Amino acid sequence: MGDDINGLHHVGHIVLDMDQAMERYRQLGFTVPAPAYPVLPRVAGGPAEPFGVANTHVYFPGNFVELVAVIHETGSMPGDARPIPLQVPDDKLPGLVAAIRATAANITSFLQRFQGLHIMIANTPDIDSAAARLTAGGVCHGGVHAIQRPVETSTGTRMEPARYLEISDPDLPAGRVPEGRIGFAENTPVEALEDQRHTDHPNGATGLVECVLCVADSALPELEQRYGTYFGQARDGEVAPGRARFDRANVTVVSASALAGLLPGERPAALPAFVAYTVSVRDIAATERLLRGNDIPVTRTGPGEMFVPADAALGTAIIFRQDD
Repeated sequence: MGDDINGLHHVGHIVLDMDQAMERYRQLGFTVPAPAYPVLPRVAGGPAEPFGVANTHVYFPGNFVELVAVIHETGSMPGDARPIPLQVPDDKLPGLVAAIRATAANITSFLQRFQGLHIMIANTPDIDSAAARLTAGGVCHGGVHAIQRPVETSTGTRMEPARYLEISDPDLPAGRVPEGRIGFAENTPVEALEDQRHTDHPNGATGLVECVLCVADSALPELEQRYGTYFGQARDGEVAPGRARFDRANVTVVSASALAGLLPGERPAALPAFVAYTVSVRDIAATERLLRGNDIPVTRTGPGEMFVPADAALGTAIIFRQDD
């Protein structure tokens, strides 16, 4: 079980203000491309304007961190934004507008919980196999969807195919589980599509290697069982008390009482909640010098690991770990 998973595809950091988030991520030493803003008329014959949800990606050679923000009703865009025109026949426009509004409302509802990490998507080379396995395991999901996503390359932005599915809790709106939005994605390898300049980060980051979920102590057994169905059996006895590790998806689950042992001083904004993600770096000492030079607070948790507290990173702790 879980053989159709090979790590993290991406995590999604939902932010209140895209400009602020890009500035902070650059202070953290990440290369952040200009954000993509979908543009379309809201009524047939009307002016095309930014609408819905904007995003940008912190790229690595095999996965990424997504920054997501709801576009304000004023429809303003940052000066360096990449407008992504959405073209649809007039008779299909109302349906598209309604779908975009629903997506924006979903992102807004996450922000009402807290600003931070709400999305965790596992990578799969065979999404149809993953969907069949989940169905056989009694997991509710919305089926496999095919989309086109904007990809920035050295020759400009182009639309590339992607396929994904979202897991749903029967007692919550479609595509939602108590901790946020989780699912699977299959698409063309990022390294074959992205302009490689975007994977070179001043902080030396080389990859997204882990996502950390915090749950109430009493909820840990149920969560282990649920995630075991999603991602395969947990490795818990050898990790640490109050923690479970789902290696195929690179997800660590920690109980609220054990969080301080993993990330000293951190408290979850809600339960359950994704509280951190981890990136590997080439030289942890050089990363620390850059962060401290930019007045970013860091806490050392070992000779090869440190983290930036959630308060300094817009609601999610960011762990930096020496690459093996």
